[in-house]
Amino acid sequence: MNLFDQSPGQQPLAERMRPTRLDEVVGQQHLLGPDAPLRKLIEAGQIPSMIFWGPPGVGKTTLASLIAHYAEAAFFTLSAISSGVKEVREVIEKARNRTRTILFIDEVHRFNKSQQDALLAAVEKGIITLVGATTENPSFEVNQALLSRCQVYVLKSLELESLKDLVRRALMQDKKLAARKLEVKEWDALLRLSGGDARRLLNLLELTADSLPLSKTVITDADVIAVSQQRLSRYDKGGEQHYDIISAFIKSIRGSDPNAAVYYLARMIEGGEDVKFIARRLLILASEDIGNANPTALVIATNTFQAVTFIGYPEAEIILSQCVVYLACSAKSNASYKAIKEARQLVKKTGDLSIPLYLRNAPTTLMKDQGYGKGYQYAHDYEQNFVDQEYLPQELSGTKLYEPGHNAREQEMRQKLRSQWKDKYGY
Repeated sequence: MNLFDQSPGQQPLAERMRPTRLDEVVGQQHLLGPDAPLRKLIEAGQIPSMIFWGPPGVGKTTLASLIAHYAEAAFFTLSAISSGVKEVREVIEKARNRTRTILFIDEVHRFNKSQQDALLAAVEKGIITLVGATTENPSFEVNQALLSRCQVYVLKSLELESLKDLVRRALMQDKKLAARKLEVKEWDALLRLSGGDARRLLNLLELTADSLPLSKTVITDADVIAVSQQRLSRYDKGGEQHYDIISAFIKSIRGSDPNAAVYYLARMIEGGEDVKFIARRLLILASEDIGNANPTALVIATNTFQAVTFIGYPEAEIILSQCVVYLACSAKSNASYKAIKEARQLVKKTGDLSIPLYLRNAPTTLMKDQGYGKGYQYAHDYEQNFVDQEYLPQELSGTKLYEPGHNAREQEMRQKLRSQWKDKYGY
């Protein structure tokens, strides 16, 4: 499959205007300028496995197809949204009989560990050259084994003048539009509604042009807005807008704004978003952003997931709305989230420290003879079910990982911890 082999007559404007040479790429001069590192690699044919990280519509897919074009390599594309281990293995098998194969995976951060692991050996042995695209920080979303085999390139958002240049070029060079002799008189709506996404910008331009009578040659903000209300309000649950809306949804709940949260919920429902996907995100948020500030939030989110799974649309929207409003209005705390993140970093830094003997399990006589479990003080044997003994490895004694949040429930937890561990952890 090669992006250059598609039938031009069936392509949207964004595809018809996709660059076929590096000099046609708008923006990304830090990577593709005359002396830029990536351009030198591409022109020399020395293509390593790489990951492109950047916002939607800045040229990640275009660069992948150009790399394959310049390298004269077989080019396969997969979407992490709809592909799995089976599809990856099929491409790898096809690549074994080819001199050079480039596999482009869009939204690579959505591959789980087993899917990413399926790529490792083929990338390491050079059977395929991986080009991944992601809108998320690969340091957090791509497993380290795969990331260590890839060069990461950061793509920047396109500047306003670059976006305008794309539109002008399309109006002049695209056969369909050039015949209309169109001119953009007002830019605000085109640029604002496309959100810096070049693909969305060009497709919005084409939709607007198609809506105009043949006698009209000037595009205004009113023309663009009229089209956007009719056509672009669609929710593309398979594309980038999917991630923009769910991001705004989660951030609105985190920010305690039930009005914005319900609005974005409606956007997803109107777009046909999977009810389980929404409910899963609410489950995660209930723990990550509310946590012990209101433990009932996790119970409600869990019950919401179960209920909407049984009921489905349309009635599920009522249950989702109730849960969203509750979570948005709840007290917030990310203290537990921060605690586990800090604890994992500590483990990575300090390694497998020795566990105190008295805390170890002693299932055999030999272990007991070696002191396993000896001296352990059983908390329930002491007043208020508490005894002051060391639970961390000796090297980490006094290390505080959990800091209660500033809310009523966690302040109660702080008071309890202060009465027990004030001298050791400083609560």
